[in-house]
Amino acid sequence: MEHLMTGKVKEVYIVDGDTLEFAYTDNISVFDKIIPSKIPHKGETLCRTAKYWFGILSENGILNHYISEPSGDRMRVRRVEVIRDYSRIRKDSSNYLIPLEIICRHYAAGSLMDRLKSGEVSPEDLGFEAGREVAYGERLPRPFIEATTKLEEHDSNLTDEEAKEMAGLSDRDYEEIKEAVLRIDGIIEREAAKRGLIHCDGKKEFGYDRERRLMVIDTFGTLDEDRWWDLEEYRKGNIVELSKEFVRRHYRDTGYHARLMEARAKGLPEPDIPALPDDLVARVSGLYVSMYERITGERF
Repeated sequence: MEHLMTGKVKEVYIVDGDTLEFAYTDNISVFDKIIPSKIPHKGETLCRTAKYWFGILSENGILNHYISEPSGDRMRVRRVEVIRDYSRIRKDSSNYLIPLEIICRHYAAGSLMDRLKSGEVSPEDLGFEAGREVAYGERLPRPFIEATTKLEEHDSNLTDEEAKEMAGLSDRDYEEIKEAVLRIDGIIEREAAKRGLIHCDGKKEFGYDRERRLMVIDTFGTLDEDRWWDLEEYRKGNIVELSKEFVRRHYRDTGYHARLMEARAKGLPEPDIPALPDDLVARVSGLYVSMYERITGERF
């Protein structure tokens, strides 16, 4: 196989003209930075969790790129073209990666709270009445779907019009993507509830196949792409983070996130991200394994 690229958490290889192989590593990243700490078992749990969800999509007639799993930490998928020159993407282009990440939020959490505080997002945008003070952990009146860039060094939020123009999408194409996201999240919410979990938010990526049919690609429904909370604790008024959000919180609490954001805002060199303490590495590894078992109902 020919090595194609190195991503933040996986290596990508060319099997043949129509097939890629993803090799998931034990890397972990936050804020578009790869942390210099390996998380034991992370790659395999990520791959196997994604495989589980792709199987459920197929059972529900939702097209996706999954082909097979050569080993626990590897996945073979249909290959699509990555078009970095957006001017080459037309509304009839096929077999390409849609250069967007689609984020759907069901609860107020994470960076959404920062954007509410700064005024970048208003309560009305989320379906609340004007002037509402939105509390962390509050369920949104309606799902909040937005797009970010996919192929740039750092993800940037896009308006719907910007997203459509960048990705060569018609109004109907973009609505189809949103409908697919809501359908998938409905499935995830149903399955998660069986395991005592709340699916708070998550991102998905899409591409078009050779017939320009929409298909789900990359990875979703894992601790990397999605935010999970414990359902029973939430009913008691407690929010127990069951994703890598508590890793992000570590870097917020230690001040690294503030330094990083300040450097990016001022166009200065970005500070290197410190390694995780050993006890936190062990905790993260245990979470990935336990959540794989809880999400899928399978033993690791």
